[in-house]
Amino acid sequence: MPTDTLLDAFLRDLAPLRPLALWAHGSLAGGDYQEGRSDLDLVAVLPGPLGPVRAWRVAALHTRLRAAGPLAAKLHCSYLTPKTLADPERRHLTWAHNGLMRRSVTPVTRRELHDFGRVLHGRAPGALLPPVPDLQLDRFVVRDQRDFWRPAVDRARLWRQDVWVDLGLLTFARATVTLREGRLISKREALAALPSLGAPREVVDDIARRRYGTAPGPPADDWLSHRAGATRAFLGPAIDALVATYG
Repeated sequence: MPTDTLLDAFLRDLAPLRPLALWAHGSLAGGDYQEGRSDLDLVAVLPGPLGPVRAWRVAALHTRLRAAGPLAAKLHCSYLTPKTLADPERRHLTWAHNGLMRRSVTPVTRRELHDFGRVLHGRAPGALLPPVPDLQLDRFVVRDQRDFWRPAVDRARLWRQDVWVDLGLLTFARATVTLREGRLISKREALAALPSLGAPREVVDDIARRRYGTAPGPPADDWLSHRAGATRAFLGPAIDALVATYG
């Protein structure tokens, strides 16, 4: 099922919950979306409150949608209400990774929605979401690098996995550009920025091959170890310097 067809099916299934708005952010809105590789990151605004019955209906909706094929597993959606959407620290009902959880809609996501969010239904983000001040965005970005990514660098086993290498480096590059220039960039733009930030070229090339080229075969075990070491050796000091400068 193509992406647009999946989104149409999701919106039809969502209709009984009377959504006020449905927005896309991330790569789907920012022009870096790759069908079958990228996640479909959505935010829905529903009339409140979202009690247990409505949470069950949300879970049932997503469970049914999985029959549409493997692309449906990449569809993630946070559910807000008019009374709960203003607080960036609040954790909202969210379907992600084939299950319900609660997580916040961060200042980065909120700024994405304001800057280039894709309206799939209803009102635009600017009509419902309060603006994100630059200081709020910068503080979140620094905190995310300091409190999440920097401790993760010390957990060596994580960095043998593609997802940690990719997101660790790309998130750092995006954070750096946001703090330096006050703008958000795509993952593709972040990849292009990494060499100038001092990231190991061989690791940047590896990410480019896997994300934007023909995927190579399973890497040799010694490459995974080397890649993990090179990534951690760069990221640790780089994050420390970023936090020292902007924290």
